[in-house]
Amino acid sequence: MKAVTWHGRRDVRVEEVPDPILKEPNDAIVRITSSGLCGSDLHLYETLKPFMGEGDILGHEPMGIVEEVGSQVGDLQVGDRVVLPFQICCGSCWMCDQGLYTQCETTQVRDQGMGAALFGFSKLYGEVPGAQAEYLRVPQAQYMPIKVPEGPPDERFLFLSDVLPTAWQSVVYADVPDGGTLLVLGLGPIGDMATRIALHQGVRVIAVDLVPERLARAQVRGAEVIDLSAVDDVADEVRSRTKGRGADSVIDAVGMEAHGSPVATLGQTVFGLLPKRLSAAVMGKVGLDRMSAIYTAIDAVRRGGTVSLIGVYGGQTDPMPMLTLFDKQIQLRMGQANVKRWVDDIMPLLSDDADPLGTEQFATHQVPLSEAPTAYENFQKKADGTVKVVFKPGMTGSLAAVGT
Repeated sequence: MKAVTWHGRRDVRVEEVPDPILKEPNDAIVRITSSGLCGSDLHLYETLKPFMGEGDILGHEPMGIVEEVGSQVGDLQVGDRVVLPFQICCGSCWMCDQGLYTQCETTQVRDQGMGAALFGFSKLYGEVPGAQAEYLRVPQAQYMPIKVPEGPPDERFLFLSDVLPTAWQSVVYADVPDGGTLLVLGLGPIGDMATRIALHQGVRVIAVDLVPERLARAQVRGAEVIDLSAVDDVADEVRSRTKGRGADSVIDAVGMEAHGSPVATLGQTVFGLLPKRLSAAVMGKVGLDRMSAIYTAIDAVRRGGTVSLIGVYGGQTDPMPMLTLFDKQIQLRMGQANVKRWVDDIMPLLSDDADPLGTEQFATHQVPLSEAPTAYENFQKKADGTVKVVFKPGMTGSLAAVGT
């Protein structure tokens, strides 16, 4: 089959790789019809090089059609249309019973000291072959697949794999009080969708980015916007709009890829130039993130407010302003999204013919797998209006803009 594979910093290729096969009785094989390109994939594309293996198959946002099943997959059947969560979870261990699917005790990557295994996401999370491919082996298929109805296009349901539950969790964790203001930092896919969810819930949203097209997407749906390149201090601007207090809640949807952190950027570059074994050890102990987004969140949130951290960070020695956090009585909530915990809450919105979250037009680009190198480059550079890319393994032709 064809798959998108990792070969080094900013080097992804589309190659022929062996077809996946059933290995366990609770495995299934899914033919991928759509697979998203996620902001987290950019961490693999650039920052997390030391934890990647040559030829690793990327991607963790899949949906498709079940082609083959093992003998212990419950009621899953060949021909079912399914979405797959990005984390691999059993649904029956103690952690899964708590709704903490990203901590699944059956699939925890214990040799790395990490939580549940993820599709297509480095040695840190099990180095499981990913979903930017024509076929995918799905472990724990007795629980993992989310069955969706025939009829609507893939984009109506695809984002249940990651974007929707991740954004949903970020809004839940933000815990915006009635009549409160939510500040969203970063309007990539997660920040954009979090903005849509909060607006749908009647929350006042102020959204921050520096890309005009991304700001326009949020503004047209009703968010107030701040152009990062047009203000000297985001927190001061937010306070000027909130009676001098700051936002009641802030979502950091940026994470380690934040702009404006030259020292950390240099450090990440230097780590990337070291031999892989050495650089992985160094990053695992003293890695630094680009911290400007979380610092802005802490500055811009009001006293007694909440910061919801959904952008990925990976550093072990990141300096945090503990005096400010303590003095302002800030609540900080974070973590990978527990996908299946939120599916029942989200599904009614996807069953609504009005498509209130705009899922069908959410992707800005639909592309064949063959265009993956260009799609990754454009996504990282925020070029060509790229906010969300969906790979279509059965598609022929070239990269095409589709959404708004």
